[in-house]
Amino acid sequence: MKKNVNRRQFISAATTAAVGYGVLSTFPKAYEKTFFESGKRIGIIGLDTSHSIAFTKALNAPDPLPELKGYRIVAAYPMGSKDIESSNKRIPGYTAEVKKLGVEIVNSIEDLLQKTDAILLETNDGRPHLEQALLVLKAGKPMFIDKPVAASLKDVVAIYKAAEKYKMPIFSSSPLRFMESVQDVVKGKIGTVLGADTFSPATLEKTHPDLFWYGIHGVEILYTVMGTGCKQVVRINNNDTDIVVGTWRDGRVGVFRGTRTGKHDYGGTVYGEKGNLSLGPFKGYDHLLVQIIDFFRTGKSPIAPEETLEIYAFMAAAEQSKLNGGAPVSIEAMIQKAKK
Repeated sequence: MKKNVNRRQFISAATTAAVGYGVLSTFPKAYEKTFFESGKRIGIIGLDTSHSIAFTKALNAPDPLPELKGYRIVAAYPMGSKDIESSNKRIPGYTAEVKKLGVEIVNSIEDLLQKTDAILLETNDGRPHLEQALLVLKAGKPMFIDKPVAASLKDVVAIYKAAEKYKMPIFSSSPLRFMESVQDVVKGKIGTVLGADTFSPATLEKTHPDLFWYGIHGVEILYTVMGTGCKQVVRINNNDTDIVVGTWRDGRVGVFRGTRTGKHDYGGTVYGEKGNLSLGPFKGYDHLLVQIIDFFRTGKSPIAPEETLEIYAFMAAAEQSKLNGGAPVSIEAMIQKAKK
């Protein structure tokens, strides 16, 4: 993995199109450089996801990647979901595991904020994210929010508005965005992207909109290669599969397939002016973690807030299309509804 990564390569050329929705004003661009250069103590909120373990092992390794050196997970608040069994049952084991890696376990988010400079919000349950994020933002800590940003589009908008209010940077992304093959497309390997089909598992959790829980991975791949500017979506749904067809304002079509049977895998095909490219395989979290540490170091997110907002509006529109029997749903209408 090369260190001299151009951050602009990770931002879709179409990102600025989403500003027209008027949901977010320009995100703060200037931060105290010295703060981010010195803030190397990282805290975790939520030990109910394997991401917490993977990140701790990488950052607290005896010989971490050069891009990660100097940054460590020093403390964690373990509480995650209280009522999602698949998450809640992981907490005791994951807590014991991070303690072996030198992480102090604290009793509250307030205690965590006293001991750290930057935060990984890892709670698998998106419902408490707004409340948790507000504590971090008010304390003046930069924060990476793992998927999902929240359990509703309304809360996603509220979190980014709060980040703007407190002038603190936040960043959220699926690790699938930073797969090498996906970034090859972003860097122009096949020229202008004409369309794309992506896929990922889309297991469901009754407390969240369907795609927010796990389908976010494949949707994030789709947006990384297509860019922003989707105007409407149509969803086909049954017990085993979701197919969401998005029509972009320039006429391009992007398709996400979410699977609930067969092998869990991630990938897709991108159709470009210079040829087509298959996406995958997913090789792990290192590329994402390098971006997170660069974000903590600089205060600059590799993804514009407007792009993340549109990704969640896409998934919310897919949810509404399902409820409407597969009828087309406007992305802009979903955003305006969330604003109200």
